[in-house]
Amino acid sequence: MVGQLVIDILLGFVIGVSLGMLGGGGSILTVPALVYVVGQSPQSAVTASLVIVGANSLMGAFMHRSQGTLNWKVALVFGGVGMAAAYLAAGWSKVLPPTALMLLFATLMLAVGFFMILKPQPSNEDASGRGWLVTVASGLGVGTLTGFLGVGGGFLIVPALVMLVGLPIRQAVGTSLVIIAMNSMAGFLGHLHGPAIDLQVVTIFVIAGLTGALVGARLTRLVHPEHLRKSFAIFVIALALFLLVDNIHKIGWI
Repeated sequence: MVGQLVIDILLGFVIGVSLGMLGGGGSILTVPALVYVVGQSPQSAVTASLVIVGANSLMGAFMHRSQGTLNWKVALVFGGVGMAAAYLAAGWSKVLPPTALMLLFATLMLAVGFFMILKPQPSNEDASGRGWLVTVASGLGVGTLTGFLGVGGGFLIVPALVMLVGLPIRQAVGTSLVIIAMNSMAGFLGHLHGPAIDLQVVTIFVIAGLTGALVGARLTRLVHPEHLRKSFAIFVIALALFLLVDNIHKIGWI
């Protein structure tokens, strides 16, 4: 019991650090952690992850606001359309078997991981964006994935804000946290009638994660974002491969 509590606290802390430092990665860590370590069903983990990631993102956003690395206009437009899409797409996960849901999750992680490594990131810190139409379209796409797969969307939002919307990397990290919180709230509302969540586990993850988000936001001043992004991309790819192999084995393909 004590051992599991320590594990839950450590996992929650790491998730918070990831969100505060990179503006994403919380759901990539949270859903597999709740399924494989805590022992929850994928559907329950999807709902719980939205609460955990949403709360941690709010803390990270507060810290980035104080550092001036947050674009409120982009966050509200991108996040607003994303919330609507996340709410409407939330019910789709209920029609899929757990193994299929995890396979889709892993495939998406793999694609984004390679994208983060192979796609060069612009370094212009004065970038102001590429227009509201692109922002709206990007928000709709990420919001749909948020509701369907139970991901807050940070590992999609940050690349979208940089490559599509045109924000500088540091600003994209801070802005993504507001959007994640908005999308997570909408996705959670769409899952209210789904499987019940374990409030004790959620509370532990949230409290530990809030501390981690505070630490992660401060670390962005010390570590270059490009180095962080590439390292995190490698981690995403490794975790995606594990999930793919594990779930393909469950359905007897290997």
